[in-house]
Amino acid sequence: MRVLMATPEIYGLAKTGGLGDVSAALPAALAELGAETRVLLPAYPQALDALEGSRTVARLGDPLGVGETRLLGGRIAPGGQSAWLVDCPDLFRRAGGLYQDAAGADWPDNHLRFALLARVGALLCDRAASPARWRPDVAHGNDWQTGLLPAYLAAAGSARPATVFTIHNLAFQGLFPAQVFPHLGLPAAAFAVNGVEYYGQVSFLKAGIYYSDRLTTVSPTYAREIQTAPEGRGLEGLLAARRGDLVGILNGVDYGVWDPATDRWLARTYGPQDLSGKAACKAALQEQLGLAPAPDTPMLAMIGRLTAQKGVDLLLDALPALLAAGAQLALLGSGEAALEQSLHEVAAARPDSVAVHVGYDESLAHRIQGGADMILAPSRFEPCGLTHLYGMRYGTPPIAHRVGGLADTVTDATAATLGDDAATGFLFDAPTAAALRGAAARALAMYRQPAAWRRLQLRAMRQDFGWPAAARQYLALYNELTPATAGRRRAKKGAAKS
Repeated sequence: MRVLMATPEIYGLAKTGGLGDVSAALPAALAELGAETRVLLPAYPQALDALEGSRTVARLGDPLGVGETRLLGGRIAPGGQSAWLVDCPDLFRRAGGLYQDAAGADWPDNHLRFALLARVGALLCDRAASPARWRPDVAHGNDWQTGLLPAYLAAAGSARPATVFTIHNLAFQGLFPAQVFPHLGLPAAAFAVNGVEYYGQVSFLKAGIYYSDRLTTVSPTYAREIQTAPEGRGLEGLLAARRGDLVGILNGVDYGVWDPATDRWLARTYGPQDLSGKAACKAALQEQLGLAPAPDTPMLAMIGRLTAQKGVDLLLDALPALLAAGAQLALLGSGEAALEQSLHEVAAARPDSVAVHVGYDESLAHRIQGGADMILAPSRFEPCGLTHLYGMRYGTPPIAHRVGGLADTVTDATAATLGDDAATGFLFDAPTAAALRGAAARALAMYRQPAAWRRLQLRAMRQDFGWPAAARQYLALYNELTPATAGRRRAKKGAAKS
């Protein structure tokens, strides 16, 4: 089984969040099952710097009329995963982020940047004209940045591989004005309700959903949620019509990267047999962040995008009560300017209790997981989430809103689940500050019962959310896509309502 994995980011080359972790771990897990994968992503400056053994695979000319383009090949350290980079200096070699400039504004030519990524992916799938001596059986796209890949392949006709498209977060849809459509190189008929058109705009995400043979998303609960409003975000009709082709496959954790027993960034490693190292990690983290050196003070943590989706505003509203209850907070992330400013103000007012690091720091993320006592996940919606899964392995139980992948992976600490030795964290049902405070209060109360807290930590650490199980589900899905089924369009009449 040969799989082309198209993605806008990957851990080891260029990463902004969980998609980067998934894009690195899933191909490696598939390889363990015998699949041969190639990861395709843009040649961002940081990716060019990190790619090992870089070489030119092919000179592609100007496939989309945006600039001379090369296909580069190499390996991703440390695992040696094969990767291809789409090198178009005019589009990708620039200062700033993967999707935004240094000021946080979306690159105005993102439609061209990611159309080129998809167009090169389609060229690699061309039986007659592939620029590489390798052709996939399945082309697997991830999120809106790769949504045009199945559209280009559908336009190419039947001599193509099967297509799978994974929705990591439906909130990001890759919407662009209709005026960009002529520059994408798609047939005119594709700008239609049964195509890429969405309320008069071009939707890269809708293209991926409409044209792919199979659809996946990153948890079973989220797969159900997006088939109805509001989580369907205007695409619920199309998704519900394609429910037979949509499956929720829970994301996994790469325990080769996230394991407190081997984590090189921790002040001291530890495991379920000996948790004493966690206290050393907490002391080191308090010192690094300038928090009061208080070993018995419960430390809450949050890592991720600072947005309303992630419930950061709920945390801000709940924080005075949590601090009054004797907690500390360590927070790492970046996002909405107003939320960042509010967090900075709280940290300035309470430097002994609140530490805020705006930005992303991989090593600090690991040290926070190792040193904190509880990890917060108050997201209003959450397709899957990985931070809370890392926390469970690190003996840092989650406090989470019961939605999406959080509902699929956290077992609430109730009298029944504690009695059954099943509890792994604390859930709340309403996206409100009051509900968050209630769940946190339960967690803080248990923290002050050392024996009960230790049992909860050990249960959480024993959970296995590794990639092998998810990879087996993906491989089974790929194997279903025989030549007889590839290319079938299952969108029902009227499903792609715009």
